[in-house]
Amino acid sequence: MHPLSKTSRDWLLVLIFIVVSVGLYYLPTGFETNKDRDAVHCTGRVTAVDDANVMSLGMIRAGEQTVTLDILDGPFKGETFTANNQLLGQLDRDKLFKAGDTAYVILTLNSDGQVIYVNPQAHYRLGLELFLLGLFAALLLLFGGLTGFKALLSFVFTGLMLWKVLVPLLLKGTDPVWLTLSVVAGLCAVIIFLVGGLNRTGLTAFLGAFLGVAASCALGIYFTGRFHVHGAVMPFAETLLYAGYGHLNLTRVFMAGVFLSSCGAVMDLAMDVAAAMSEVVDKKPGISRVEAVWSGIRVGRAVVGTMTTTLLLAYSGGFVTLLMAFMAQGIPLDTTFNFIYVAAEVLKTLVGSFGLVTVAPFTALVGGLLLTAGEHSAGALRH
Repeated sequence: MHPLSKTSRDWLLVLIFIVVSVGLYYLPTGFETNKDRDAVHCTGRVTAVDDANVMSLGMIRAGEQTVTLDILDGPFKGETFTANNQLLGQLDRDKLFKAGDTAYVILTLNSDGQVIYVNPQAHYRLGLELFLLGLFAALLLLFGGLTGFKALLSFVFTGLMLWKVLVPLLLKGTDPVWLTLSVVAGLCAVIIFLVGGLNRTGLTAFLGAFLGVAASCALGIYFTGRFHVHGAVMPFAETLLYAGYGHLNLTRVFMAGVFLSSCGAVMDLAMDVAAAMSEVVDKKPGISRVEAVWSGIRVGRAVVGTMTTTLLLAYSGGFVTLLMAFMAQGIPLDTTFNFIYVAAEVLKTLVGSFGLVTVAPFTALVGGLLLTAGEHSAGALRH
């Protein structure tokens, strides 16, 4: 029996992961029953507003806005309701509607199925989000062809794994570190083999990436304790505890988040090094393992500098207003970096960067063993 060609293997992997992704989409998480059965989620067009009871205190607005809504979908489509939009004086939570806006509305029903409360929860954004997702998918397919389709499939699969597997199991109390490490290993395998192919190059990238993630995991566990950082620094951590999940170890969740955040960049670097080494070995079949390893390390050196800066910029974007607030108050730099919120971000940035620095030599070593092994008999497996 002849082995499958590269194209056949690619299409077989694509088919398998399409089936797996569909299965994940319909996989119950166990939290579906938490939905309010006496509520209808729909959209409504804002036809009129009354701001008579809204008080402006500088930038802060408090009070109550009266909103008239025409329901656009669901069982109450075409009906008109008047709702109260409560303003709490919190810029990050309050929303102010105007005529012509589309609102995401929750209708609370009584036992007879009649609407007893109307909550214009937020501006409706799902349509725009779907538009952006569709535009992203179209550009990816147009530019990348089959490779773009595989990248899109890995993108969808990753999102489903996080929402359908990681988050529910975290809520159920599964150890966050071991669970996240397992999920990351699965995602590394899927993304690398799906995009790079089921071959020695893909195996090299996978092993290098996983070793880099494992190094980040170990460092994250150790330094989280040494930094005295706890899980309450994460957004909505206390909200989660007060919602009935006080049994969760949020510090372990934070540890898991440290290496989960950097695993994408780690995979990128591992794939870059593995692909470059594969090309070198292919062009120079008689290369020794030591030469192949040094070729991989030199490629890693060229890439790792920009990748670590990428991590710094990505993390900095999330807490730039925090740094601005400290600087505006004249807080010294040493005091700023000693605050737990800033220290937590420093920890994530540096531990993630450690993973990037180690993944290049890990991948080079693995590539030296795999890509130069059995050169005359296994050359076809490399691509």
